[in-house]
Amino acid sequence: MLLVDFLKEGIAALEPLYPTAEARNIVLMLCEETIGTKNYTHIVDPQYKIEKKGEKALLEGLSRLQKGEPIQYVTGRAEFCGRVFHVTPDVLIPRPETELLVREAIKIASRIKRMRSPYGKAAEPVRVLDLCTGSGNIAWSLALSVPGSRVVGVDISTGALSVARGQDFSAELKATGALAPTFIATDILDTEQEFSFGPFDLVLSNPPYIMEKEKCLLRRNVLDYEPSRALFVPDDDPLMFYRAVARWSHRFLSPEGKGLTEINEVLGKETEGLFRDSGFSETSLVTDFYDKNRFVFYKK
Repeated sequence: MLLVDFLKEGIAALEPLYPTAEARNIVLMLCEETIGTKNYTHIVDPQYKIEKKGEKALLEGLSRLQKGEPIQYVTGRAEFCGRVFHVTPDVLIPRPETELLVREAIKIASRIKRMRSPYGKAAEPVRVLDLCTGSGNIAWSLALSVPGSRVVGVDISTGALSVARGQDFSAELKATGALAPTFIATDILDTEQEFSFGPFDLVLSNPPYIMEKEKCLLRRNVLDYEPSRALFVPDDDPLMFYRAVARWSHRFLSPEGKGLTEINEVLGKETEGLFRDSGFSETSLVTDFYDKNRFVFYKK
């Protein structure tokens, strides 16, 4: 089969699920990850022929995509903050919006590291706590971007923790001297448990925040495939995880520490109010690149 023909068939097969442009990008991603072509191969080489082995793998992948399975689960890879992370159905697929939280956290952590640098080898490392770590995309991004920082990621899911621990950035760790995060099995809703780590300069979190009544707004590829425990909260208590995040922050943030958490856009004011009422001295509601309420930043 010619690559150009597979692209046409693949796009047509996915158009009932996605807009044409998105379907095209998904099929191009499938080809790139499966047979190593580029998104322009079919243009510069219209006669590019797919080998039988590759054709079989592409058709198997397309079949999964037609059922609504996300391309990231089909390929096992997702890009986030310029790095490629391994993902499985045990973890949420990293979203572009979360990159904004990570970039801001990296700025803060880098500034703290510079302020402590005059102390040389005696300087305290930047310490970061990532609540509901999932694939570890936030924890790893901080650890790799701010070499020497000590990052702890916690999650209740053993499957998610296996994915987080299994991320392979060994080459970057060796090249930069960065330290791999420590991942711990912990239920953050148990806010009074013993926890031997900390204090932390930063507490980051992207907890479950989608209300059950919002399920009807989600695409099939999210609703049917991504882990519901990492997505949904009850309609009668949608801020349950943020109360827990606030308590963890009170317990483990250093006196000058800061917290950054991703939120449900429709509960922005309520979520900021929760942190303000919990006694944090400064809180701010921050929008994403779609101008939607997406984060709450807070400090002691």
